[in-house]
Amino acid sequence: MNQTCNPRFVSRLTRNTLALILAGGRGSRLKQLTQWRSKPAVPFGGKFRIIDFPLSNCINSGIRRIGILTQYKAHSLLLHIQRGWGFLRGEFGEFVELLPAQQRVENNWYQGTADAIYQNIDILRSHNPDYVLILAGDHVYKMDYGTMIAHHVAAGADMTVGCLEVDLETAKAFGVMSVDGEGRVLEFAEKPENPKPLPGSTDVALVSMGIYVFNKDFLFEQLIKDADIRDSTHDFGKDIIPNIISNYRVVAHLFRENESGAQAYWRDVGTVDAFWKTNQELIGVTPELNLYDSSWPIWTYQEQLPPAKFIFDDDGRRGMAVDSMVSGGCIISGATIRHTLIFSNVRVNSFSEIEDSVLLPNVVIERNCRIKKAVIDDGCVVPEGTIIGEDPVADAQRFHVTEKGVVLVSPDMLGQEIHRVR
Repeated sequence: MNQTCNPRFVSRLTRNTLALILAGGRGSRLKQLTQWRSKPAVPFGGKFRIIDFPLSNCINSGIRRIGILTQYKAHSLLLHIQRGWGFLRGEFGEFVELLPAQQRVENNWYQGTADAIYQNIDILRSHNPDYVLILAGDHVYKMDYGTMIAHHVAAGADMTVGCLEVDLETAKAFGVMSVDGEGRVLEFAEKPENPKPLPGSTDVALVSMGIYVFNKDFLFEQLIKDADIRDSTHDFGKDIIPNIISNYRVVAHLFRENESGAQAYWRDVGTVDAFWKTNQELIGVTPELNLYDSSWPIWTYQEQLPPAKFIFDDDGRRGMAVDSMVSGGCIISGATIRHTLIFSNVRVNSFSEIEDSVLLPNVVIERNCRIKKAVIDDGCVVPEGTIIGEDPVADAQRFHVTEKGVVLVSPDMLGQEIHRVR
């Protein structure tokens, strides 16, 4: 299902590809983290936002014509794109174009993933690409899309679906595929109750990553057909793929590490537990997601900030961070930080202890606080003497506590201002 491709061949293909990033998702499973922002705009990894990963993958893959489709509470996402992704040169045919829901074709907002593309079909036609790459804006991973596009062309496919191997329980949340020996998709079931395992396996299924490559004309044809079907949900996984696999050539592209052939890193950070865990993984000595890889940089916007500072070195009042990541603009003032990821412009005051936590930008932790296994949202000011993560019952009365015991704290839970762009 994978192809070994000449890099020059891939480069030529990517220049003729238009990438469309679906970034309108509500992300309701992230609870208060998406109360005032869309899921792709959620901060991640100390200085990034989730959408920076598919955007960086495009740039690193040689794809420099990109459209971003937005809908739900998009203001912070729009600001981020405007500030951090305006470096492409329009005169060279490069762009990151914002495509908000604007009822261009129908009198509705985007009704599904396929409808979102359909409502911008006139704009797509004006760009006239050879291939259209459709991406989700809310997953964390590093992927060379050029390899997938080259596989698509070499296989003579009408559509190619990026896929992963996962356990059967995890597969229930995804589109599950059955393929033949050449990787052609034979069956596709969206979020099945009983996922069908791969041939020869009892516990592993092949699932869609929500990444698709289409030949341009074929995509337009299928979008127009789907728009005319009254009872369609206008979704790629629920409608488009199941309707075309019998009569057209749809192939699977298995996402693997180039060197080892092992399953590549990919995370859906769609729940508070997954968000906390994935950020915590970055703190490890050799995390699977290497943010220090200069050959595949993750680009973003970040305001100019001074270096992090650690002050006081007295017994019982020592500013220190161990097994942690601390971003620019932070001041750790006589506090102890252990196994914690801290975003920019955070201040932790004296005698406080933070452990196994994620502190988003602009958080202030006042004196004598103890915080464990928590996610503290942007702009929170945690009052002096607050204890979080030690008593689940008390935490649940004030905050959101997940099934796995992660405590999510947002400004409104602390009685603070919430109507702000974050």
